[in-house]
Amino acid sequence: MIGVTVLGSTGSIGVSTLDVVARHPQRFKVVALTANTQVDRMVEQCQQFEPQFAVMVDESAADTLQQQLRQIGLQTEVLSGVEGLVHVADMPAADYVMAAIVGAAGLQPNLAAARAGKRVLLANKESLVMSGGLFMQEVQNSGAELLPIDSEHNAIFQSMPRDFRAGLSQAGVNKILLTASGGPFRSTPLEQLKSVTPEQAVAHPNWSMGKKISVDSASMMNKGLEVIEACWLFNTSADTIQVVVHPQSVIHSMVQYTDGSVLAQLGNPDMRTPIAHALAWPERIESGVANLDMFDIARLDFEEPDFSRFPCLRLSYEAINQGGTAPAILNAANEVAVDAFLNEKLSFLGIADVIETTLSRVTSHAANNLEIIYQDDQLARETAQKLIIERAA
Repeated sequence: MIGVTVLGSTGSIGVSTLDVVARHPQRFKVVALTANTQVDRMVEQCQQFEPQFAVMVDESAADTLQQQLRQIGLQTEVLSGVEGLVHVADMPAADYVMAAIVGAAGLQPNLAAARAGKRVLLANKESLVMSGGLFMQEVQNSGAELLPIDSEHNAIFQSMPRDFRAGLSQAGVNKILLTASGGPFRSTPLEQLKSVTPEQAVAHPNWSMGKKISVDSASMMNKGLEVIEACWLFNTSADTIQVVVHPQSVIHSMVQYTDGSVLAQLGNPDMRTPIAHALAWPERIESGVANLDMFDIARLDFEEPDFSRFPCLRLSYEAINQGGTAPAILNAANEVAVDAFLNEKLSFLGIADVIETTLSRVTSHAANNLEIIYQDDQLARETAQKLIIERAA
C-alpha cells in the first residue's frame, strides 16, 4: 500500500488527486491532508479517507477542525502552520507527496519532501520558479523522484526519451513546444482589456482551476512560469522552449527531435490524467477521464503568442534569462498584483505594469540559499504593494 500526502487537498488539484486515489483503494492510502482555511471541505475529506494527519495552515482553522473531527469520532491528528506541512511532507508513512499548494507557500514543504527522498508530484510550479537550482540539487542528493503534474510538463515528460536529463541535445531533442490555450482573452480587442473584470478573467474556456491560476492563465503569466519550470525540469535553457497557442487544449505539449519527428501527448483537458500518470508511473491506471473523441474535436489550431497582448510572457522569458532571484521577484510581484486585481484594487493591464516596474526596482542576486531567495521575495512583495497603493492614490 502506497502512502500519499496531499498538500493542498481542498484545492482543485487536491480534489482531483483524491478522486483518482479513491478509484484505487487497494493501491493507495491517504496518510495526510492539508489546507489553509477550508474546514468544512477538510472535514468531508477526513471522513472519507481517515488520514493519520490533517494540517490547517491557519491556527484558528486547525482548532475548529480538531473540535469537529472529535465530535464525529475521527481520531485524525490535527496539526497547524508551516511546521505541520513540513511534518506530513517528510514523514516516513508518506511515500508520495502531491505538491498542490498554490504559490510561494508551497516551497518549504515541497523542499522537505524532496530532501526526504519522496516521489514528489509537483503541481506547484513556484517551487522551481523561486528556487530551481536548490530544489533540483535536493532531488539529486536524496534520490527523490520528481514527476510533473502540470498538464504541459507532464505531456513533455511523457514525450521525452528516458535519458533526457543528461542533456536534450544528447537525447536527440532540439525543441520543446509548450502549448497554451490563450485563455479567455486570446482574441479580445486590446482596448477592451482595460476594463476586464475578475469574473471575466477567471472564466477559463477549457480548464476548471482556482482563481489565482485562472488569472495567471488569462495574462499568460501561468505560461511564463511554466517556461521557467520547464527549464529546470528538463535541464535546458529558455531558448529551446517555444510557446504555441493551441485554443482547443487537446495537445498538452510536444517535443521536437533532431530527425524531424515531433511527439505529442493528447487528451481531454482534465487534470486527473497527469495525476494518474504520476501516481502510477511507469504503469498506467484508470483516471476517470473520458476517452478523447478525435471526430468530435475535428480540428486543431495553432498560433504564435502575441507578446504585446501578453507582456507577462515576455517578462518571464526575461527573468529566467537574467537568472538569480529574478524569477522569484517576478513570481512575488505577480502574486501581489493578482491578489490586488481579484480584490478590484488594480486593473488587469496593471498586473504586468506592476511586475515590470518591480523587476526594474528590485535587484536580483545569486540564488545560492533560501535566505537570499526569501529576502528578495519579500522585497518584491513590498515594492509591488507600494506601487499598487501609489496607483490607487
